[in-house]
Amino acid sequence: MSDFEPFYDVSRSYEDNYEQGPFGAFAGALKDGNGADAAGTTSEGASASFLGQPVNLPFGIPAGPLLNSRFTTAAFRMGFDLATYKTVRSRAWGCNPFPNVLAVHPKSADGSLTPGSAELDEGVLADTNYETPISISNSFGVPSQSPDAWQPDMRAAIEAAGPGQVLVPSFQGSRVEGMSEEEYIADHATTARLVKETGAKLMVMNTSCPNEGHNRLLCHNPLLVGRITEAVKQEIGDIPLMVKLAYIPSDGDLELMVRSTVGHGTVQGFSTINTISAKLVDANGNQALPGAGRDRSGVCGNAIRGAGLDMVARLAAIREKLGLDFKINGVGGVVSPADYQAYRNAGADSVMSATGAMWDAELAHKIKASR
Repeated sequence: MSDFEPFYDVSRSYEDNYEQGPFGAFAGALKDGNGADAAGTTSEGASASFLGQPVNLPFGIPAGPLLNSRFTTAAFRMGFDLATYKTVRSRAWGCNPFPNVLAVHPKSADGSLTPGSAELDEGVLADTNYETPISISNSFGVPSQSPDAWQPDMRAAIEAAGPGQVLVPSFQGSRVEGMSEEEYIADHATTARLVKETGAKLMVMNTSCPNEGHNRLLCHNPLLVGRITEAVKQEIGDIPLMVKLAYIPSDGDLELMVRSTVGHGTVQGFSTINTISAKLVDANGNQALPGAGRDRSGVCGNAIRGAGLDMVARLAAIREKLGLDFKINGVGGVVSPADYQAYRNAGADSVMSATGAMWDAELAHKIKASR
């Protein structure tokens, strides 16, 4: 039953999950002892790397469901060698109202969503009927504890990594009313410095959630991302920086992103994709998630695998075209060992699973057993 008991309990609030989680097999992993990966899959030694850090298998969980050091430590013990600490900010930031997660049911036979399709604006059915392969809504609003809370907890998360395992801190800037663009850039740099102070060996900057207003994504402004990463690099020095991207439909915009960051020496990799924005409706066609401004939500899981593979392949082609050296972390819809391999074949240097891992705590072990 552990395969079907998510380690993040979608029937509880974010706050309850933060205080009481993780659940299911992840909770059991915390009780099984102090060693990393109780199943022993780290015993062979590191055979790969992630942004210069040795890892047993370049597979793990991206920013989102690992809320604190208890979650990341459980992930390590369940064989996920890359555990991303949920995105932090320079200040405390509240979560969207409960519920945050619903099951999402696209119309296509394979359950996929296509970026730019009419279905995304017409409405996709969302309810509490969770079925595998799983797709869900992601409507949290990037909540964060204050640095006084997350800095010591992130230090503990880093120290809990076993041999061949890496804690991956995620951060983003926070735009508040009246803030200038220069202040917005400076907030990214400040947050990166706070992450650096925890002893982080690398970090990921999130540009793929609404940072500047409803459904406006920072990654849709490559030149601003370039300016921000320059400011961040001045704070973190040689620490490798990866940027998390949403789906970018234009090859020209995607190449401009690479030229504006990697081309200036400020970024060492990209993680993609985050979610696909869709209008979510209930069986009667009404707004599925309650509250103003929540008619749309990011969809993740099985539905977005095709879009994720497409972004990885296009980034790999741009990498070859420009002759630039950067890493690609593939994310989106990984629910099986075959999905992991598909991302590697598309050009991903590493792969992560959020929704798939939430519903299948044994996913890392299954991928390792399949190799």
